[in-house]
Amino acid sequence: MPQPAPGSPSRDNKPLLFLDVDGPLLPFRARRDTEDPLLARIDRADGPRLRALNCRLVWATTWMDEANEVVAPLLGLPELPVVRWPDDDDVPIRGMHWKTAPLTRWARGQPFVWLDDEIGDMDRLWVAGEHPAPALLHKVDPYLGLTEDDLETVRRWVLRSDSPRLGR
Repeated sequence: MPQPAPGSPSRDNKPLLFLDVDGPLLPFRARRDTEDPLLARIDRADGPRLRALNCRLVWATTWMDEANEVVAPLLGLPELPVVRWPDDDDVPIRGMHWKTAPLTRWARGQPFVWLDDEIGDMDRLWVAGEHPAPALLHKVDPYLGLTEDDLETVRRWVLRSDSPRLGR
């Protein structure tokens, strides 16, 4: 599948949703009993719930293309665009996550949601100052994985026409 240019505009004007795998989709503890350790952690219902969010899903994970090969089929997701990480860590301020600047560049001024388990206050502050469009940086508990509360936070943010620049 050809990858769109980073942050290429969409005809539907849906916000981007940058999605991490380890933590949000593969929590650090099992969600159910099964012999397969991966299936014990992944919740297949996450796929339809993510697709229903009215966002353009983008992999923002160190899994890179493997997210499309391994995770997407388990969740019933189509092949998604993948953020390509730079070779060097671009961390403009101390305490900021290494993904923050590349994701902001990839979004190219478009509204976005970022679901990750490593988002912090410095990331939110930097995005608020550097990104001209609304952005929700939402930290997912890596032991629980993506929950209904997390999804509800995204749904509420997407529905608000005056979305705040910062999430929780």
